[in-house]
Amino acid sequence: MIGGNESCTAGPMPMSYLTCLTYILGEWTGVEHIEDYLSYAVYLLWVLLPLAVVFVLPGSIIILFYTSILLLHIYKRKNELKEAYSHDFWAGGKQMLATLWDGHGRIWHGYELHGTENIPEGPGLIVFYHGATPADCIYFMARLLIEKKRSCYAVADHFVFRLPGFKILLDAHGVMHGPKEECVSALKKGSLLAIAPGGVREALFSDEMYTIIWGNRKGFAQVAIDAKVPIIPMFTQNVREGVRTLGGIKILRTLYERIRLPIVPLYGGFPVKLRTFIGEPIPYEPNVTAEELTAKTKAALQALIEKHQKIPGNIFRALMERFQRQKKDD
Repeated sequence: MIGGNESCTAGPMPMSYLTCLTYILGEWTGVEHIEDYLSYAVYLLWVLLPLAVVFVLPGSIIILFYTSILLLHIYKRKNELKEAYSHDFWAGGKQMLATLWDGHGRIWHGYELHGTENIPEGPGLIVFYHGATPADCIYFMARLLIEKKRSCYAVADHFVFRLPGFKILLDAHGVMHGPKEECVSALKKGSLLAIAPGGVREALFSDEMYTIIWGNRKGFAQVAIDAKVPIIPMFTQNVREGVRTLGGIKILRTLYERIRLPIVPLYGGFPVKLRTFIGEPIPYEPNVTAEELTAKTKAALQALIEKHQKIPGNIFRALMERFQRQKKDD
């Protein structure tokens, strides 16, 4: 035992610590030649580190969400006395979060927003393709608030309202779970409303081919007809290269259809170039049916995808686009 302890102080300083720790660990576990096992473990860690990183990085979005929630709680606590005298209590909080998310989009994705001239001065229903996460829609809402001083409400899936701690975030931004009457009411008050008809199914099970997965959903079209507002298509370039899913595994699709919860793993979080494009609005027509308007909207969104997205999507190409200038015809 004395000889072992002496090895902890003999030799060069870096080697003495390593030798000492190895010796102590060997004594504690009773494993001989434990340094061989440690070397193998270090090798496995080095090999598997890239795989671990691509599954951990999407968690940064969750961290950003909960950072936003924390900031809103601080904002609410500091402004409680002003609530009774303010027409929009959350105005300052939304501006604060818009700055946070817009900064993240600029730094991590070089985020750009094009086509804001296509957004009408009055109300409108923005219909967008749903990536694996809604980060691009949040970047859009943040940039719109900062540059145009306009808020945009959003429709989210029911499971979002069951996430712990999210209530204050959803309330502050006027996120709704989608009853037709509530959506129509918001539009009739002059608001912008964003919705992804594909929802969670499109987010989890579309892929680098950017297939629109709407099924038979046409409720959004009926909302636009009832509210007598235009539909504005929106698409974000490379949105599926930033974060991807394992939705191609059939058992996960079957499980989702049974329990309707997003249990499909995500991976990525890559700093790819993101550009959001706003298409020309589809005007309200009193004689058009919901089925016809759905078909028009899907065709308009598909046209945006074909114009601005190289298919199939490629992560490396999307990363390299951070260093390329946008073409003028975009």
